[in-house]
Amino acid sequence: MNSMWKKTLCIAATTAIGCSLLLGAGPFAAPSAKASVSSYNYAEALQKSIYFYEAQRSGDLPANNRVAWRGDSGMTDGADVGKDLTGGWYDAGDHVKFGLPMAASATMLAWSVYEYEDGYKQAGQYEEILDNLKWATDYFIKAHTAPNELYVQVGQGGPDHAWWGPAEVMQMNRPSYKISASCPGSDVAGETSAALAAASLVFEETDPVYAATLLQHAEQLYSFADTYKGKYSDCVTDAQSYYNSWSGYWDELSWGATWLYLATNNSAYLTKAIAASNNWGKEGQSTNWGYKWTHAWDDKHYGAQLLLARITNDASFITSTERNLDYWTSGVPGTGERITYSPGGLAWLDTWGSLRYSMNASFLAFVYSDWVTDTAKKNKYRTFATNQALYVLGDNPRNSSYVIGYGTNSPQHPHHRTSHGSWADSQSVPANHRHVLYGALVGGPNSSDGYTDSIGDYVSNEVATDYNAGFTGVLAKMNLLYGAGQQPLANFPAPETKEDEMFVEASFNSTGPNYTEIKALVNNRSGWPARMGDKLSFRYYVDLTEVYNAGYTSSNITINTNYNQGATVSALLPYDAANHIYYVVVDFTGTKIYPGGQSAYKKEVQFRLAAPSGTSFWNPANDYSAQGLSATSTVKTAYIPVYDNGTKVFGNEPGPVVPTPPAAPAGLTATAGNAQASLTWAASSGATSYTVKRSATSGGPYATVASGVTSTNYAATGLTNGTTYYFVVSAANGVRH
Repeated sequence: MNSMWKKTLCIAATTAIGCSLLLGAGPFAAPSAKASVSSYNYAEALQKSIYFYEAQRSGDLPANNRVAWRGDSGMTDGADVGKDLTGGWYDAGDHVKFGLPMAASATMLAWSVYEYEDGYKQAGQYEEILDNLKWATDYFIKAHTAPNELYVQVGQGGPDHAWWGPAEVMQMNRPSYKISASCPGSDVAGETSAALAAASLVFEETDPVYAATLLQHAEQLYSFADTYKGKYSDCVTDAQSYYNSWSGYWDELSWGATWLYLATNNSAYLTKAIAASNNWGKEGQSTNWGYKWTHAWDDKHYGAQLLLARITNDASFITSTERNLDYWTSGVPGTGERITYSPGGLAWLDTWGSLRYSMNASFLAFVYSDWVTDTAKKNKYRTFATNQALYVLGDNPRNSSYVIGYGTNSPQHPHHRTSHGSWADSQSVPANHRHVLYGALVGGPNSSDGYTDSIGDYVSNEVATDYNAGFTGVLAKMNLLYGAGQQPLANFPAPETKEDEMFVEASFNSTGPNYTEIKALVNNRSGWPARMGDKLSFRYYVDLTEVYNAGYTSSNITINTNYNQGATVSALLPYDAANHIYYVVVDFTGTKIYPGGQSAYKKEVQFRLAAPSGTSFWNPANDYSAQGLSATSTVKTAYIPVYDNGTKVFGNEPGPVVPTPPAAPAGLTATAGNAQASLTWAASSGATSYTVKRSATSGGPYATVASGVTSTNYAATGLTNGTTYYFVVSAANGVRH
């Protein structure tokens, strides 16, 4: 990375002592950590943290999509305004695309590559982070539809949050919201400008043409933000309940201008960045800029002042940055004000997403420690960040990882719709998540280290793109400090074991001497990925041997429906007519069946197959699809195969009919006459014909004299009087004699 701020890193190759790291429950306790820095694979953690962003993707997924349970989604985003707004990231465990936190996340990721490119490369994750960053910046380019126009939200919080299902089958309206000159949003425009400017620095080596495009949009967006000032949440009021712009926009104007200065070296942007700092919010009634929070999706002045401290070496920015970092570490000099620490050592800021704040503060501490020359400060801030990272990865009172799919006892039940994979619009169905949301950082514990792994706890157990942003940067730095020689997992991710996704549950609804009535429910519980089933059908197979034996044919069997939720039921169709095997097609084409709720994921049909009234030969016992069915309850059955647009996706069709060989005919008698003999025998069960063979020698060889005999008698003529003849009669049914 072409960064003027790169410093020689203090890397402890074999021990932590070389970097003066003091590990413990509190930030400066004697070395007594439950796990050393060598206990964790930081390359694997980074690999999985990046993977999380792939699980959050919206739009037309690429061929190299690694998340087998994700598919295309949000494919009509922007259609309501005639724009293509597909792509980007879903915000958290929901499916709204909120522009402010998405852009804030992208900026943090780009910043981490800018600072710690070598950390990504060392872990073998450089291409992966660029690919995921580009997924976001491509979306921002789409959303920037005119110099002074930016779409900043797709989807509406209320309707989106009211439904619990996978992204691929969303049915609610997804309105698009924009800011413009008449309805401005300097905060989100400034943040998006920062994301694109920072990304342009990241891509300038690998794709300079794309970097130039990013920078062009970044400059236009900054001009828009600076010219037409206003809070985006005053314009896009739906965002107020979710991502209200509490801090205003002056922090983003400094933040965006700072990144543009780094990307262009144009001093005008530095002037704007410094000027905007005069309007940053103060801490309480003091004259100091805010220092009791940290860099997050809303307030960016914490990151801006750190970058400005490095760029300008100005005491005001340096002092403010250190005041903030001291608040998180040793306490503010002179006042002793200090963030709350949990008994286990977590620097705990807020109930909602406590680990997100710890990781953001840790990223800032790492970055500043790389620049500051004071050894005591360098070690203090680096030690703090290291300890916080260790807490997240498992060095905590629960001895548990807070990163899904990583480490010991990691969370199993995040508040995340698509990874849960419910088909019933329910957080309790299924009982366990169908998919592993690898790498996602959950909200985290309370100030007493308490944590419950519950799907319903969206405060402590939700995930979000901004939760992982600072954390990913921290892991890149941890790789540089302690990950030498470590490797990410090979063949990641491991294939999941799929469940049955589309199938039929059936039972006997009613039976009589001349009919069978079937109750069948076609299910779509798809999850690899979830998908719409508006072309589903199934086949019900019957054996009509008893019908034909009674002198009737398939045309004498009627089919009627009783209860029907959108299917078309065919007449009987031949499958193996020679053996009287037929089937009925129950076709739900045009009916939406999808994993979206009790009334959506399954559709019912009741249909009756009936022989002529007054007959009693009907017998479902030999019907292929009746196997395993009862009148007491529906069961999932593979004997009723399911098709999606004509392709079988579940169950089995009948195999070739193989009749049982008939028994040998019994009671064969022969009556001699003049040059002839009359043969008779008893009928053989299952026989369709008989073959007669003759020999003049006992034991043969025998020659066939008649085949295809359908009666139980035969007249042998042309015999020679006075000669002894030997006859053999065998039964046949198409298999063998």
